[in-house]
Amino acid sequence: MGYVNDTQFSRFMGPSDFQFTAGTWTPTIASNVHKAVRTAGAAAFTFSCQIKLPGNAAALKGAYLKSVDFWYKILTADTTDFASLGVDKEALTANTVAITGAAVTGTWDAAHDTAAERKAQQDAKATFTVTTPEWVDEDAVYYLTGVVDCAANSVVTIYGARANFTLRA
Repeated sequence: MGYVNDTQFSRFMGPSDFQFTAGTWTPTIASNVHKAVRTAGAAAFTFSCQIKLPGNAAALKGAYLKSVDFWYKILTADTTDFASLGVDKEALTANTVAITGAAVTGTWDAAHDTAAERKAQQDAKATFTVTTPEWVDEDAVYYLTGVVDCAANSVVTIYGARANFTLRA
């Protein structure tokens, strides 16, 4: 196998890759579409999805994370709030050292860069563009995370997320 430097790689994480802290979620397949659907209820929940990318200890090799796309739907009623949506990076540490985490700096597309835009009833594809992309090393892991506060009739559906990256090996 020869040298690889492909700038158009992507990796999709489906609804089964997401974790939810609260609410009743039903894995659903309808009309050949896979999704996780939350039963309506006035309560907040947090979701997270590990962005599964190859890391590498060598400089300038592995995955170079550039952006993350996130597909979701809000039905029946706007959510009360959807202020928190981002990408986090955790540093995996040596034995006896606590794992640390921090928000990745970036911007959401113009249609999803405020809570008011994200919380409205809609079919949505929100795109997070990393301000300063970096090569994923073997001691880092990334997550898409969000906090949604639902109104009594809000129904939230998660379809999945896609990481867009350069792969170099």
